[in-house]
Amino acid sequence: MSTLVLVTGGTGKTGRRLASQLRAKGIHRRIASRTPKSDECHFDWDQPRTWEPALANVSAAYLVAPSAASDTATTMIKFIQRAIERGVSRFVLLSASLLPAGGPAMGQVHLWLQQNASQWTVLRPSWFMQNFSEGQHLASIRDENAIYSAAEDGRVPFISADDIAEAALTALTRDTALNADLVLTGGELLTYDDVADRISKVVGRTISHRRLSTDELAARYRSVGLAPIHAQGLAAMDAAIAAGAETRVTNCAAQMTGHSPITFDAFLKASGLDA
Repeated sequence: MSTLVLVTGGTGKTGRRLASQLRAKGIHRRIASRTPKSDECHFDWDQPRTWEPALANVSAAYLVAPSAASDTATTMIKFIQRAIERGVSRFVLLSASLLPAGGPAMGQVHLWLQQNASQWTVLRPSWFMQNFSEGQHLASIRDENAIYSAAEDGRVPFISADDIAEAALTALTRDTALNADLVLTGGELLTYDDVADRISKVVGRTISHRRLSTDELAARYRSVGLAPIHAQGLAAMDAAIAAGAETRVTNCAAQMTGHSPITFDAFLKASGLDA
């Protein structure tokens, strides 16, 4: 269906994997980045002058929210409106499992797509496995032999960014649009204690799960440079995990990719954490 796919967040966890999968399928893609390399286009959510070149001849777009925008929903909706005017027909939004249509941030974009776009899919993954290998937990695993959370004994169906990217590939290129939102999870529910134990076995040293209060976790996030509103938001999501909000497993990833989602043990084996 698509002749040219715009991949926003094209150098991020899911975006770069999606770009690689599109290339492997022989599908033309345009990788959008604030700091583009030679094969990427300059794109900045906060600079509308970069939107037009990014949208030229595009028929489908993968939407990853800006990390630092003060009003994510307004910015993204303005961009999508312009994209529709330029002839983009299909949109796949990366949201989050705990954000339904009409919720904050991407939830507002989700609702707008549902009400206004003719072809759309919203992917709502649970927490990424890659948070431990290239995300917020990597530094403390490497430097402090620790994982910090306010999730207490809450369980999470961690999912690999590879499976999320593959689901996005299907949504972008299938003959007919899904016009639906999908909660994507891995196949196993794990506490952060479980995660710490499994990483310990892979790296050959003890990794502990250090339990913080929501306020303590927010302060930790602020100490590493996160804006207060984002730090508090992330910490609140851990509180939701503690309350059981992530305690479910879906089969949406398997339906989209045609195979079972990557297991946490398989992820760890390939993660490079033992290097």
